[in-house]
Amino acid sequence: MWQADPEGVKLLDVRTPEEWVFTGHPPMATLIPFAFLAYVWDPSTNGFPWSLNPDFVDLVKARFSPGDTLLVSCRSGGRGAMAVNMLAQAGFTNAYNVLDGMEGSRVEDPDSVFDGTRTKNGWKNSGCPWTYKPNREQMVLPKAA
Repeated sequence: MWQADPEGVKLLDVRTPEEWVFTGHPPMATLIPFAFLAYVWDPSTNGFPWSLNPDFVDLVKARFSPGDTLLVSCRSGGRGAMAVNMLAQAGFTNAYNVLDGMEGSRVEDPDSVFDGTRTKNGWKNSGCPWTYKPNREQMVLPKAA
C-alpha cells in the first residue's frame, strides 16, 4: 500500500521510544507509543510489565485525520493490531496493521545461527526502507514528569 501511494499512505509506529531508536524504524513513520514498559522485572511473567498510553488515541487524532490511510506497525504485529482496533473504535476507518511488524517473526530452527531471532518477514526484512536515525519531528512523546 505504501509503495503504491507513498504520499497518501501514512505510517504510524506504535512501539516504545527505545524500540524506535535501537532497532530502527521506517524513515517516513511517525512514532506514537501505544504502551510503555515499566523498568521493574516481573518474575511471574519473566519480563517487564507494560501499560497502555492513556493519551494514545488523542495523540493520533492530533496528528492524523480519521479518514487518513494509516499503516500501523509495532515489533511483530500484536500491539499494532490492538492499536488498529482502538483507532477503529475512535472513528479511524482506514487503519491497517502491518501483520509482521517492523522486525517480523522469530526463526524457529535450532540448526540455524538465527534461531530465536526476528529475521523472518516484517518491514525490515522485506526490503522496505528503514533507518536508525531518529528525527525529533516524527516522534510524539509523552510529557516529561
